[in-house]
Amino acid sequence: MTADKAKRIGFIGLENMGLWMATNLAEKLPVNSKLYVFDIVTALMHDVCAKYPEKALACSGPKDVAEKSDIIITMLPEGKHVKEVYMGRNGICSSDVNNKLLVDCSTIDTASFLEVKDHITKHFPSASIYDAPVSGGVIGAKKGTIAFFLGCAKENTEIDKLKQLLGLMGEEVIPCGCPSLGLAAKLSNNYLSGIIAIACSEAMDMGMRSGLDPRVLSQVFAAGTAQNTICDRFNPVPGVYADAPSSNGYQNGFKVQLMKKDFSLALDMARRVGSTNVLGDVGLETYRGASEDERCRDLDSRIVFRYLGGNENWQVER
Repeated sequence: MTADKAKRIGFIGLENMGLWMATNLAEKLPVNSKLYVFDIVTALMHDVCAKYPEKALACSGPKDVAEKSDIIITMLPEGKHVKEVYMGRNGICSSDVNNKLLVDCSTIDTASFLEVKDHITKHFPSASIYDAPVSGGVIGAKKGTIAFFLGCAKENTEIDKLKQLLGLMGEEVIPCGCPSLGLAAKLSNNYLSGIIAIACSEAMDMGMRSGLDPRVLSQVFAAGTAQNTICDRFNPVPGVYADAPSSNGYQNGFKVQLMKKDFSLALDMARRVGSTNVLGDVGLETYRGASEDERCRDLDSRIVFRYLGGNENWQVER
C-alpha cells in the first residue's frame, strides 16, 4: 500500500467482526491517514470515531465514503446488502470509483459478488475489486489474527498492496486464484467448520455423559487424531477454553443464523458444481433448528452444544 493510498480508506459495515477490523485499521494506519466509516447503526460509527478522533470520521452513507476514499473495504451480512451498498441508490457506484481499490470481505454467494464485479468493470474500467472473505471469528478480528481468502492470483500486480492493506487487520492473506474463488474457499471452510462444531458437540457430550471431565477430553482430542481448531479455541462446552464464546455466554462469536446462512450458501455451491455432501442436509437442518430456537438465536454458532442437549452446568455439578 503506497503512502498516498494509505491516507484515505473507507470502511462500510461495523457489525461484529467489521467493528474490530475497522478498529485495527484505525490503530495501525499512519498518523496522517483518515478512516471514513459508515454503518446503518450510528452508535457503531461513533464508537470508532470517539476512540480515534484524529483518524476516524463518520460518513452519511456508502456514496459519501466512496467520494472521500481511495480504498474502500466492505464487510456486510448478505449478498443483497453487498449489492445495495455497491449498486443501490446512493451506493458506492453512484460515485466515480475509477482508479480506486475496492475489497469486499463479506461472506456471500459467488453470483452476487460477480454481479457487482461485472457492474464495476463495465462502468468503472480502471477500478479494481476483489473478494476477500475472512475467517477467525470475532475473537480473531479483535486480536488482529484473522485470515483473508483473497480472490486474486498470487501473480497479480496488486497483490503486494492488498497484502499490506489486509495485513493491518489480520495475520494471513491467502491468494485463492481468480475473482470469486476467495468466496468459494470461505464457503468450503465454513461448511467444514460447521460440521466439525456439530461433531465436536456430540463427541464432547457423549464423553461427558460417560463421566469424563470435558477439559480432559479436550486434551485427548488435542493429542490425538481428532485435533481441530473448534475443539482447541472455540470449544462448544463452557469452561473448557476461557476465551471461547461458549465460556462467555456464547456471546461475541459467529452467530448461529450466520452459520445457517453460510452453510446454505455452501450447499448451493456444492450442488452447482456437482459435489456430493452426505453430511450437508443434516448439518443445515441442525443450524436451521438452532437459529429458530429461542434458547440459541443470536448466540455463537457453537450453541449447537446446547441445542443438542449438552450439559452446560458441568462445573457446578462437579
